[in-house]
Amino acid sequence: MIHWNPTEIMLNTRFKKPFALVLTALITLSPLAALHAKNAPAIDMPEQSAELAYDRSQALAILEVIDRLKRGHYSNVKIDDNMSSRLLDAYLKRLDPAHNIFLKSDIEEFEVYRNALDDKLMGGNPDAGFAIYNRYQKRLTDRLQKIVNELPQMIAAMDFSADEVMIVDRESLDWPANIADADEVWRKQLKASVLSLKLADKGMDAIEELLLKRYRNQLKRMSQVNSEDVFQLYMNAFTELFDPHTNYFSPRRAENFNMNMRLSLEGIGAVLQAEDEYTKVSRLVPAGPADKQGELRAADRIVAVGQEDGEMVDVIGWRLDEVVDLIRGPKGSTVRLELLRGKEANQERKTIAIVRDQVKLEEQAAQSQILDLYYDDALHRIGVIDIPAFYADFEAMRRGDPDFRSTTRDVARLLSELQEEGVEGIIIDLRENGGGSLAEANALTGLFIESGPTVQIRHSNSRVERKQKFRDGRYYEGPLTVLINRLSASASEIFAGAIQDYQRGLVVGSQSFGKGTVQSLQPLNHGQLKLTESKFYRISGESTQHRGVVPDIELPDLYDKDEVGESALDNALPWDTIAPVRHRRYGEYNGMIDTLRQRHDARISHDPDFAFLRAELELSAELDRRKTISLNEDRRREERSKREEQLLSLQNQRRVAKGLEPVDSLEALNEEDGDSANDEETDAESTDDTPVHQAFDEKMKAEDDIMLVEAGNILLDAIQLRERLASRD
Repeated sequence: MIHWNPTEIMLNTRFKKPFALVLTALITLSPLAALHAKNAPAIDMPEQSAELAYDRSQALAILEVIDRLKRGHYSNVKIDDNMSSRLLDAYLKRLDPAHNIFLKSDIEEFEVYRNALDDKLMGGNPDAGFAIYNRYQKRLTDRLQKIVNELPQMIAAMDFSADEVMIVDRESLDWPANIADADEVWRKQLKASVLSLKLADKGMDAIEELLLKRYRNQLKRMSQVNSEDVFQLYMNAFTELFDPHTNYFSPRRAENFNMNMRLSLEGIGAVLQAEDEYTKVSRLVPAGPADKQGELRAADRIVAVGQEDGEMVDVIGWRLDEVVDLIRGPKGSTVRLELLRGKEANQERKTIAIVRDQVKLEEQAAQSQILDLYYDDALHRIGVIDIPAFYADFEAMRRGDPDFRSTTRDVARLLSELQEEGVEGIIIDLRENGGGSLAEANALTGLFIESGPTVQIRHSNSRVERKQKFRDGRYYEGPLTVLINRLSASASEIFAGAIQDYQRGLVVGSQSFGKGTVQSLQPLNHGQLKLTESKFYRISGESTQHRGVVPDIELPDLYDKDEVGESALDNALPWDTIAPVRHRRYGEYNGMIDTLRQRHDARISHDPDFAFLRAELELSAELDRRKTISLNEDRRREERSKREEQLLSLQNQRRVAKGLEPVDSLEALNEEDGDSANDEETDAESTDDTPVHQAFDEKMKAEDDIMLVEAGNILLDAIQLRERLASRD
């Protein structure tokens, strides 16, 4: 089973049409008379050539989408005045999240639609969405044209010694009262862009050229927007009120989406989504080129793309599919990505290079290693099975191939091999595992329990379906820990939740993603609808949706929960419960959790790696909390120098605690780690903000995986406590 994000395009993976999910039944549309339902008065739009408008096929598509939503969506959401009000706000947020394009007078005019959009949509009429978009297009086009015409003079007039600040997040602020107020907002935003590039050692001529090209490109793309683009934008503002994974695809987008699902694409192995004017990394494909390269992260924003030796092309404001086209390329070729990382008040700019390749099934397969740990002055061996995804070779299964590959088959083999090596316990590593086959999550759970239910699936008609393992006597009975993080999602959460509910093993790490819904792809007469139709529940009755799986013992979270995870998405379905299912409780760690937490806390409290990690995360969080950024060059340089000193101090505290000599600079640290070959490119592309995360990442590559090591220590704690309890008995 494949779960798709509403605005995601997958790069470099094998897409297969989810045949079990695609619904082909046709529906009967409402009478065409519904097109004449009550409509609010149209807005008096400013004069503009070639205003975009909807057509009959789009009007009929609305009726079909509404029918599918009413009959098939998991939630019984009412299409009424309340939804109309929410739709207006969501659409305005989608168009102008920074409140810098529309004027306050525009917003006041749009209020005529506040309680009318539901009636319009029920009548197959999206004219309000087009009217609002046409106003948006005029405002933005006028603004971009003004900047293009006046950019040299605007840059020349900038005083970087002035004591000015720019508000980082304008979403909670009112829209500009008039053109003059909007001019001031844009002046500061432009100044912030120029200053960031200036502090990255770019010359003023180069800055002017880059920004001119950026704004001209955005103007060009505004002129290329067509009726289907606006219709899809408006319909998604509507469908995503039901939940963030219910999405409408226009005919062209549906064709591209289905093509991507069928083909093996050559690229970097990342899932991208559009967010404001940026292209944002949603997640990485396990064992893909980006995953192997190790520098790209979820929540990174791609601001420029370049080929191996070519010019970096600024892609801010580009369409998502156009950015994808730039990133894709022949296997073996190199693509360079310029990234922004962190929130605007704490941004790091970085350029990385990734060699394009294809993801092979065997590279996504489960792999094992033995972790040797010194514990209580003795060497202990823990088996680790890393599962990047829940996979199965469905094509080989259909052919009747007895040797088809699957997660469960591979893990069963690895378990046997590790037991033959004499390991004392097993860690199942599900970090970064975004899910995959539900059947495999069910089957994998069966390797660790004797029998019983594994997951519940509640459908839109309230029918509850249960998956289970039947009694066959074969399962691993030894000590078990499951390691998860924020990017463990969907099938990973089903498995981890089942192990936790059965009290069969410890769950260690950070709170998982919270993706507990199932989507189906439904063809329409005009386009395609991706519809949330079911929801996952654990056998305890708790949903995995929104909340995810909360570990028994929590490790530091490297991902910002406000940026990554289901709870970070607007209109995510809530966490709830249904009736639990009777199941066995193995209770292997029953009564130990508090003691295990105490031991864990005591161990990491004086561990230099964890001390550094906590301090680094606290520093980053402190910077992220800033509401404004200075537009004064000297102050920004002082802030950068201070952050470099803070990071260097943290690094040296860590080094001294580990018996290493302190270093004089971050550059010396990079040279020690063998990164000097990349210094020239990194320095040229870094911004005024210290690459806090980058320095941490590069240092940690040379060290042990501290999360995995600590998961091993926790498991050894549990084994020791069990042995002591057994000896008392």
